[in-house]
Amino acid sequence: MSLRTKIWSLLNVLLRVPPVFVMDFLLNAHLGLPHYKSEKDGHQGVVSETSTKDQEDLTLIIDIDGSLLTWVFIYTSGFCAAFCIFLLNTKQLLSVYLWLASTGVILWSYIGNEEYMKYAVCFREKNSNVGYELLTLNIQAFLKFGGNYLLQVFLAMVFCFSNSTFENIPPKRMVGLCFIGPTVVSLLPVPTTVLQCTSLISSALAFFYIIVSLLSHGRLIIEVFISGAHWCNDVIKHYGLYTLLENQWLRLQVPQVLRVFWLTRVTEQAVLLLADNLTSSNPTFSVLFDNSLTITKELLIRGCETLVAVLGMTSVVSSISHYIGYTVQYFLHLEDPEDRSIGTVSAILFFILALQTGLTGLEPEKRLLRLYRNVCLLSTAIMHFIHNMVNPLLMSLSASRNTSYNKHGRALSVCAFLIIFPCWFLVYLWSKHTISTWLLAVSAFSIEVVIKVVISLLTYLLFMIDAYHNTFWEKLDDYVYYIRATGNSIEFIFGIFLFCNGAWILLFESGGTIRACMMCIHAYFNIWLQAKAGWKVFMKRRSAVKKINSLLEATEDQLRNFDDVCAICYQELNNARITRCNHYFHGVCLRKWLYVQDLCPLCHKILYNEAHPLSDTESSVVINNEIIHEHQD
Repeated sequence: MSLRTKIWSLLNVLLRVPPVFVMDFLLNAHLGLPHYKSEKDGHQGVVSETSTKDQEDLTLIIDIDGSLLTWVFIYTSGFCAAFCIFLLNTKQLLSVYLWLASTGVILWSYIGNEEYMKYAVCFREKNSNVGYELLTLNIQAFLKFGGNYLLQVFLAMVFCFSNSTFENIPPKRMVGLCFIGPTVVSLLPVPTTVLQCTSLISSALAFFYIIVSLLSHGRLIIEVFISGAHWCNDVIKHYGLYTLLENQWLRLQVPQVLRVFWLTRVTEQAVLLLADNLTSSNPTFSVLFDNSLTITKELLIRGCETLVAVLGMTSVVSSISHYIGYTVQYFLHLEDPEDRSIGTVSAILFFILALQTGLTGLEPEKRLLRLYRNVCLLSTAIMHFIHNMVNPLLMSLSASRNTSYNKHGRALSVCAFLIIFPCWFLVYLWSKHTISTWLLAVSAFSIEVVIKVVISLLTYLLFMIDAYHNTFWEKLDDYVYYIRATGNSIEFIFGIFLFCNGAWILLFESGGTIRACMMCIHAYFNIWLQAKAGWKVFMKRRSAVKKINSLLEATEDQLRNFDDVCAICYQELNNARITRCNHYFHGVCLRKWLYVQDLCPLCHKILYNEAHPLSDTESSVVINNEIIHEHQD
């Protein structure tokens, strides 16, 4: 990546941060609406609906007058404008900031000229003027005149540079000269009233120039919005809404922008809090160290007080989760970047938890407690992600008979961590907190992690024993199935328990549409689909066992005469099943094959069809069709 590309990418992030600050400020001001703190339950934050509350709401509706509606409209318009600016591309953002810079330059020029004119008017009251004072070599007059003149020249140059995109209007430099106009007029013997109006007139001319410039580019601005809307419509029509959102997400670099916004916001608030502590009666470092915990709590509380701030915190949490996953991946020497999804899913989970618990609407102390609980839930989810990374590695090491003690040791050490840390975590939580629905949910997730790790270790142990087994271990598949079925059954029970726990929270503690939707998603994916998949596997296994038992078992003489290996696993045939087409296979290998299809692995004849057994003629037709398809492929 070239230096120009890096600078342009950095500008693309930094230029989008100010609109985010504007949106955060407007949300923190509640968009101009009066904010009434509702009475909430001390533990779950449930709004108490009383007759007094209803009367307050009715009074609020009645008291809304025209001025309040006007402020609401102004705040809402400002929020929409900031959001639209956020969506612009980098070049358009530069144009907007240059226009804002030129406006700021005009205000700065007006303030400087106004202060200088007050000084010039003082001479008029003494029957003198600035020109006469300069001729008499008044040092203070020289400094005032020269300072303001140089300032206005500098501001005029900045103004001309900021309006370099408005090339269609010729008198740009003439308007730039208006900045130094009041300074020059102060040298002339003009009336005091004229002298006092020169600052306003010069600034008004510059503002008029900007307005004319914007009006001249109004058609171009409208065309940009219309073309953008048409482009979005075409993308949605041909590729779908998801493609459009993904494209804009990457173009706007939303995670990076939110991360920079939140860190800047927290840094600003930290500086203000430290300044308040330094101006106290005893501004020593020991006092600052003692107040560090209080400052940290205050920063966390303020860091999630608006929806935009929560999004910024979510981006930071996503980055931390990503680096945790990357560290585990590096420790395990994984080539497949499995940690990429950790940051994304952790961010989605954290944001959903913040929404369904009403994090932004809580009081400061309750908000900190809720944030702590959400982080605990997120920590258990990250442990599940780490298990999903180490489990395939364990199975791969055991199945491939890898003899690297380093890889085995790293994988087993991660598993040990996933057992020890959740156990310590549970002991700590149960010793510090009373029993609650939140504690039960965290405990269920933590115990589930431990059980899944134990199941993975038992399966790994069986595969390692089989790797060093001299003969074919026919019961291995059964043992693995029983262990995994036990783990899946326990996980299914925990899913039902979490659903009941969530239903209790929804009905009796804190309801909400988001929580209800999440419960429906949990019921469908973690209960219904898991039960359906488990039952399907059970029926397949049951059917395969029934089909295998219907086949003849080879005797020792038949195996001795056959004197070959199993065509599926290429292992020695100590025992075998004989198919109708007189082929020999291990019973367990043939059972795995029957999970997929009922055709013989060698000749493709039907092995078993309980509903409608085929005749020999029909079987030959099936075989011929299979051969034809194979040649066509």
